[in-house]
Amino acid sequence: MGFDPNKPHNDLPLLPPERQKIETVEVYKKLASARAALAELKGRASIIPNQKMLINTLVLQEAKDSSSIENIFTTNDDLYKAFSSPQPTMNRSTKEVLKYREALWEAFQQIINHNLFTHDLVVNIYRQIKDADDGFRIKDVRIGNENRTVYTPPEHGKILSDKIDNWFEFANSKNDLDPLINMAILHYQFESVHPFFDGNGRTGRIINVLYLVNKGLLDLPILYLSQFINASKRKYYDLFTEVTQNSNWEPWILYMLDAVENTSNITLKKINDIFSLFNATIEKVKSEASEIYSYELVELLFHQPYCKISFLTDSNIASRNTASKYLNRLDEIGVLKKEKVGTESLFLNTKLYNLLKQ
Repeated sequence: MGFDPNKPHNDLPLLPPERQKIETVEVYKKLASARAALAELKGRASIIPNQKMLINTLVLQEAKDSSSIENIFTTNDDLYKAFSSPQPTMNRSTKEVLKYREALWEAFQQIINHNLFTHDLVVNIYRQIKDADDGFRIKDVRIGNENRTVYTPPEHGKILSDKIDNWFEFANSKNDLDPLINMAILHYQFESVHPFFDGNGRTGRIINVLYLVNKGLLDLPILYLSQFINASKRKYYDLFTEVTQNSNWEPWILYMLDAVENTSNITLKKINDIFSLFNATIEKVKSEASEIYSYELVELLFHQPYCKISFLTDSNIASRNTASKYLNRLDEIGVLKKEKVGTESLFLNTKLYNLLKQ
């Protein structure tokens, strides 16, 4: 009997898939270029003097793009302002994106410390994203709308539990498949098992980048695959369905490898642009406001697009009065742009902001 989207997909095969379906000539050709692009990104990111220049900026962009796949939208400006200066009036979508960023960052810390995917790690990602206190689902769910069901995940209980356990076993295994192929397989399986009632997409996309960190292909979680998926959402779902209905793995794996290569190249360019802008800003402040220049001050302006007085005082760069003078001077020479947000002044690094939103 064939696949029926209206019935729980209890026949979802356990991992791993048959080798001949995933190890093809085309897959290995694509794998070479994807691995090369990812290696170049990892190498370039490591020479940035302060990694916070990448973490806060690029991780927030991934949080924004991943959330928008689930129709949770916020603007770059709202997001960066809220990250720098949380307000009681912050809209719900912005709060959800910031939760994603927190979940990704905390899970990253755990994976580098423990080097293992655990039930607690994955459940905690879900709980932070959804601001929930439950765990793996204890009832059935269908995917679609009121008119049409496109997929019904495996039913809750022992069947779901067995498939979840199998996913963790494969995620932590030391098999001889390339980690990028494993990532593609794990991503498909996680979304198909659908372990949570909601939030599986965002949780699964965090797991993607954590897996690359876990396997040593990245040092920081700065590869935002969500941008690529967003731009080709229809193809993503079509290829996903091909695996479900026909066990056609090759196009899906090629798509995920293309996502890695494409976003590695985009992220590499963004890192190079950030570094060039950072160096240009150093020269500008030295030449036009040498009386306030310090390397640490300019570096702080690149931790995130918005800066404020407390950032300088907390970093021991200046006292409160001196910090105010520094930021206003940077506003005068056009490095920053002063804005009033709530009861405090924020200073926007406009060139960094424009670079990130491209």
